[in-house]
Amino acid sequence: MPLLVNGARVDLSRPTGDMIRAHPHLEEKAKLLRSQPAQTVEPKGLLYVQQREFAVTTPKDGSVSILGSDDATTCHIVVLRHTGSGATCLTHCDGSDTEAEVSLIMSSVKSLSNTTGCGRLEVHLVGGFNDDRQLSQKLTNQLLRAFDLQPDDVHLVTFCVTELNDREEQDIHFPIIYGIAVNVKTAEIFPATFPEKGPDEDLRSAHVLTGAPVSKNNDIFVRRRDQLGQTSKV
Repeated sequence: MPLLVNGARVDLSRPTGDMIRAHPHLEEKAKLLRSQPAQTVEPKGLLYVQQREFAVTTPKDGSVSILGSDDATTCHIVVLRHTGSGATCLTHCDGSDTEAEVSLIMSSVKSLSNTTGCGRLEVHLVGGFNDDRQLSQKLTNQLLRAFDLQPDDVHLVTFCVTELNDREEQDIHFPIIYGIAVNVKTAEIFPATFPEKGPDEDLRSAHVLTGAPVSKNNDIFVRRRDQLGQTSKV
């Protein structure tokens, strides 16, 4: 099924600028998000997601209330949420294997939403800028196409990427938002910074090797995606 905006299928044969002009509320929402000062998120209740990781949980989780990631330049941070179950996934994408990555996060959210008979899948894309090599635009296009290929309807709600996340100073372009967080209890998404990027590497590495959950609640897990593609960083 297609990627949708306001119930209409996104025409991916057209440039993303055409999509923005066709759906001006996306630009307004991006403007609102950009205008918010970055909040400092303390480690209590936080699960920080590194590049090439994704984490998924539900509002029932007793240990984690915030998923977040930052240090994104050409990378994009993606939040996928099921409005019925509240199952929420955050991933830090670098374009290594976008189609496989999107399939993984879709499966993860759906696996925590099987008992929910109502609701829809909503996606929020943040990150990138007008970089000289156009890596951000390439990743934006990859993500849109990957979600459009999914067997389920996916509703694009936030689109604050590439040209909508760009600022220019003395002819040099920079991202405006480098990091975001999502409150899994309230679904609020906001710009964020993280003084501590936990859980610590020992626990994270043990999870990578064993597949054990990061918290004691079975509704949350983190996965590395290095096996899906190249290991170069953006």
